[in-house]
Amino acid sequence: MAENDVRDYVTIEDAEGREKQYAIEALFDMDENVYALLSAEDETILMRVEGEGDEQYLVGITDPEEQAAIFDAYQIAVDAAPAE
Repeated sequence: MAENDVRDYVTIEDAEGREKQYAIEALFDMDENVYALLSAEDETILMRVEGEGDEQYLVGITDPEEQAAIFDAYQIAVDAAPAE
């Protein structure tokens, strides 16, 4: 990533109360849901965006099959229309 690239960040708190900052890599729609692809130094995670307007929040996706299907669909979309 170039030095002048601007990223939005979110802070996620895990079940033990530890906070970690993630860059928002992508927001995308699939099957009437909105998903956020987030990355940190050592991991990439996928979360569902729930709520509307200023009342939005992130929800973890615990079903590995749902997560795999969403990642696969995202990769197909990226391959079909790569960023410049």
